[in-house]
Amino acid sequence: MKIGLVCPYNIAKGGGVQEIVKAMRVELLARGHEVKIITPQPKDITGLDTEGIIFIGQAADFHSPLHTTTQVSASADTEALEQMLETEQFDVLHFHEPWVPMLSRQILSRSQCVNVATFHAKIPETIMSRTVVKVVTPYLKSVLKYLDHLTAVSDAAAEYVSGLTDEPITIIPNGIDLKHYKRPVKPKTSQKEGHSILFIGRLEHRKGVKYLLRAYEILAKELPDVSLVLAGDGPEREKLELLTAELELPRVTFKGFVSDSEKMQLLAESDLFCSPAIFGESFGIVLLEAMASGLVTVAGNNSGYSAVMQELGAVSLVNPKDSEEFARRLKLLLTEEDLRNLWRTWSADYVKQFSYPRVVEQYEALYKLAAKEHAAKQHALAQAA
Repeated sequence: MKIGLVCPYNIAKGGGVQEIVKAMRVELLARGHEVKIITPQPKDITGLDTEGIIFIGQAADFHSPLHTTTQVSASADTEALEQMLETEQFDVLHFHEPWVPMLSRQILSRSQCVNVATFHAKIPETIMSRTVVKVVTPYLKSVLKYLDHLTAVSDAAAEYVSGLTDEPITIIPNGIDLKHYKRPVKPKTSQKEGHSILFIGRLEHRKGVKYLLRAYEILAKELPDVSLVLAGDGPEREKLELLTAELELPRVTFKGFVSDSEKMQLLAESDLFCSPAIFGESFGIVLLEAMASGLVTVAGNNSGYSAVMQELGAVSLVNPKDSEEFARRLKLLLTEEDLRNLWRTWSADYVKQFSYPRVVEQYEALYKLAAKEHAAKQHALAQAA
């Protein structure tokens, strides 16, 4: 099949949707399909491998309801877009986050092939996001009529769109490259002192890092050898550094932004990964990355993380705002070696379902089903004519 993966975000920058789109292309190519990524032209493509990428229109900065800034599609040359569709003759177009203006709707209104959509994000319940939803909802309603199949990465991600349509929404989880995150085997002679906790993510309110610091204050009094590493940057960094100083927290390191190689090193060196997000998470790729690295994990009990941390993983979920319970959970999963071994054995098997081959296999089956339905519909229309 010839497949177009439509990504409304800046493909030159890191981001969950961008990484998923690029990984899907690699896996679909390996399965014998012809695949192109359709995305807006970033402001800077220095160092970007543009093979298999079709740029349509321009990207502009957008301030999201999650208090982050990214570049999304802002304009498109309709003549160039129509020429692209005529030249490529796709069998399937797969739109990621079709609620993001403007590229998806511009393509959908002209598409003659199968149109599949995936919703990744959960819209948080805040005044700002509700205002954004009021603006986006009419736009998304105008998009839904063009879509043949709807998917979402979790029930949390499906929540918004499910209130706008009676069409079924297929849940297909996000994927992960298990080989990339495989934890290196440490020599038996290696003796590591102390207990280390790692957070990786954007330092913003919804990530709940201030609650991690308050729980760590309690934990550090009970475990004098514990340390905490915070990798990432964001608008809350200065406040968090001031809180660390105010609470006189020992052995807390702010790493700032880290490269992928630095992230892999931190995952390999740490004893426990903690992501205490309080809202706005639709899935939890960062949890899968830690689990695939063999790293025991504690996570905030938001709806997106709860969708990932099933079965034994439920023991990892905690209310970040309950500092006493949060600290107890951290201590339990840091120090109880039998539980840690049980958890690691379980997670090593559990994460296999999220490997890209398994996830893309589900999308491939959906593409084929949608293509058959589309062909049957076109045949019926021809017969009626």
